[in-house]
Formats: sequence, structure tokens, C-alpha cells
Amino acid sequence: MQLVWFKRDLRSEDHQALATAAANGPVLPLYIVEPELWQQPDSSARHWGFVRECLQALDQSLRALGQPLWVIQGDAVEVLSQLHQRFGISALHSHMESGNRFTFERDLRVLALCKDKAIPWLEYRQHGVLRGLRQRENWAEQWERLMSKPLVHCPPLTGPGEGPFELDFECGTDLAHRQRGGAAQGWKLFDSFVSERGEHYRQTMGQPMQAGRSCSRLSPYLAFGAMSLREVTQRSRMITKTQYTAPSAWKSSMRSFDKRLHWHCHFIQKLESEPRMEFEALHRGMQALYPAEADPLRLQAWVAGQTGWPLIDACMRAVEHTGWLTFRMRAMVVSCASYLLNLPWQSTALPLARAFLDYEPGIHYSQMQMQSGTTGINANRMYNPVKQGFEKDPAGEFVKRWCPELEAVPKEWIHMPYKAPRSLQQKWGIKLGDDYPLPLIEPEQALREARHRLKQYRAMYDLGEEAKRVLKMHGSQLRQNRPNYNDSKAGLDQLDFDF
Repeated sequence: MQLVWFKRDLRSEDHQALATAAANGPVLPLYIVEPELWQQPDSSARHWGFVRECLQALDQSLRALGQPLWVIQGDAVEVLSQLHQRFGISALHSHMESGNRFTFERDLRVLALCKDKAIPWLEYRQHGVLRGLRQRENWAEQWERLMSKPLVHCPPLTGPGEGPFELDFECGTDLAHRQRGGAAQGWKLFDSFVSERGEHYRQTMGQPMQAGRSCSRLSPYLAFGAMSLREVTQRSRMITKTQYTAPSAWKSSMRSFDKRLHWHCHFIQKLESEPRMEFEALHRGMQALYPAEADPLRLQAWVAGQTGWPLIDACMRAVEHTGWLTFRMRAMVVSCASYLLNLPWQSTALPLARAFLDYEPGIHYSQMQMQSGTTGINANRMYNPVKQGFEKDPAGEFVKRWCPELEAVPKEWIHMPYKAPRSLQQKWGIKLGDDYPLPLIEPEQALREARHRLKQYRAMYDLGEEAKRVLKMHGSQLRQNRPNYNDSKAGLDQLDFDF
């Protein structure tokens, strides 16, 4: 019996593990609902709700091929051991996974089981991520080769037939307004993006009110593997080649989208190459940049969208309610939490991981550290939430949608109501400090303090050699702005570098 272990690859199309197993004999397709995995601090009920819908869709597609999906609750090693006793597993097939520490340690236990039982475990690449990579030379070229290979199609399946389908697991309250799971839902979004919604993607991806429509919204389907990154890449490139040949907003947007598909794997590679970055600063010299413990009042206010900075609060409330936020706003809420509120990124990473429906550990922890200045190779992006508000949400539409207590505030004051005279506040019918919080700290003061802390920190430590190590192992081959450790002013400017 060929056993295919589905993890974050919940599809039947372009699935190398499934196709290879099917070519070698009867197949048992399996998903293991691991209670311990769903109890991890970066997991949430919204993730499980999305996965459950993906599993229901996957079961239907596998049935069409001839063999239903089996879903069993339990510890992975125990479940696999029991199935081996029952069927005699000839080979275990799965895609490589670059997940959190729990999945890494679980895979080590599964590997030990396979060695003990003499079961070959065959792992296949579904992304451009390489195991055992020590430096990035020619990484982009190998990614391109993998994305250009023909899609893999699964032949009809034979197997044990109907089996357990244990989807009655609960781990909290699901999110009512999230995206629905399943490959069909993802491809429906893809079709509307490349034919209608995506025309102004490049121009509006950083605007919180417009981005929800103009962005692809494919990220959760890629995160949990309901869609193949290679298939998305090939189909979007074919559409660009055949439909958007002349210079246009469409062509520009499709090129930007293609670049972000590449960045997807670039960031996951960082966690694969250096798993400790889930907990420690990628640049070891930046480990002490932030306090060891978060200020509980500041952290609580930030998570709840009660900082007194309207755009930050609107973003945090939006992601809690919908599970999604455009990248520019994600970067801003992390940067402001780290630099302006001096919160350690480890303390803010977990609430966001639970909130983001598209949580992908490699992308998540790479971005947490980039926006917090602990990679040592990226310029420090310090966002002023008031300035960002007037630039990205000039009419205050997004703020008023998610902070309705500010509905009566005119656009001239919407991103800094705390600066308005008491007479205007009375005219608007709000009392700051009661109806809406006063700022935890004024942004301008917080920025000054953050720049001073960073300047002092750089003066205290020799950061250059470690930065060279990080750059060799993790740096993109594309040109970027890098901090110059010989220049105290370097890297302090805010950059517009959307991925």
C-alpha cells in the first residue's frame, strides 16, 4: 500500500506525491488531524475551519479519481504505525514541509518510525524551497526551472475504499467572515483576478480600502496548498503572454503579481535554512534590540485595535474580523508595534499568526523580522501611522469602516483626532479617552525614540560580520537597499517596498 500523507498540500492537481504513489500501486490518501498541532500558539480555529473545507473539497476530487480521502484524528506517529500494522505501508509519500518547530520535530519522529519499520519516506518539492541550502547563489534560476516544469496529473486511483473521515474536531470559534476553503474557491478567485479585479493591482495593493478587491486573495489557498504555486504561475504567465501584450495597467499588474509568486518561496526558504528564526533574531547581533518581555498594556492595546492611532486600530480590527490585510498594512502594523511601541516581535508574531487566515510560517517570521529590523540585511522601515493614513486612506474610509466611533470626524482630522481642539471633538460628538482611546504615545515622539534606540544599539555592537553571513545565506539576488553599519543614519528612512 502506497500511503500519501497530505499536510499543507490539500489538492489533487499538480501533486507529485499523489501521482508518484498512484503509479506504484494502490493508494491510501491520508490527512491526520493532530490535536497537538492545533493547540500550538500560532494555530487558530479560523485556520482549522479553512482546512476542513479544503479537506471536504479534496475528498470529492479524490473520489472522482477512484479513492476517497481518509481523515484520522491522533498523533501522526501513532496513526501511521497503526496503518502500517493494518496494511503494510510499502512507501510513505508527502510533500516537503517548511513549518513551525512542532511540525519539524514531528517529522523527525515520523522519520524515526520509518527507519525502524523500513518504510521508505519519499518527500517531493512543491515550492522552490531547497533543503540543506547554505547560500543563495543560483537560487532564482532553480526556482524558475521548477515553476516551468510540466504540471503533474494523477492517474485513476485504486485503494482500500471508504475509511474514517473524522472532521468533527473543534479548537475554538471559527471566523464567520473569512474566505471559504477548497481548490474550486481559489480558482474562482484566480479567474476573477486575471480578468477583472486585478487591472489596478499594482497601483492599489497598498491602499487598504481598495486592496481587498484588487489583490488576488489567493494567499490562503497557497498557504494550505489548495492551489499549486506552479499552476498559478504558469496560468498567470500564459494569460499575460496571450492577453496583455501591449503596455497597460494590466501588463504592469500581472508582472507585479508574478514577482510576488517568486517572493513567496524566497521567504519560506529563510525559515527552511534557519529554523531558529521562529524564535530568535536572524542576525544574532540584533537579539537584544528589543526588551525580553513585552509591555502588557501596550501589547493588549495593539492587539485589540485600541492604540489611539486610527489606521493601526482599523487594520488590527479588520484582520481580526476578516483574516486578511494587504501587505503594506501588515508591514506597517508590525513596524509600528516594534519600533514605535518597542514591543519584541516574538510577542506580536503569535497574535498575527492566529489572525492571518493565510498564515505561512516561513513568510510570516521572515516578514516579522524584516519589519522589526532584526534581519541585519534590510533597511529599517519606520512608518509614521499618521502620515501613512493620509497617504493610503486619505478620505478615512477604511478607518471609519473599522473604527465607527470616528464616523463624524472629517478627513482633515481622521488620522490624528487627538490633535483636534476640544471644541471640535464636542462638535463631532466624541470624547477622546472615553469613546476612542488617546494615543499610547504620539507617533512623532515614538519615532524619535526609536531612531535614538537604534542609533545607540548600532554604536554598541559590531554588526557587520554577522550581516555578511546572513546576506550570503538569505539575501535576495535582486538589488535592495541594505543598512550601512558605518553610517548611523543609514537605513532609517521609510521605504516603499511592497511584496
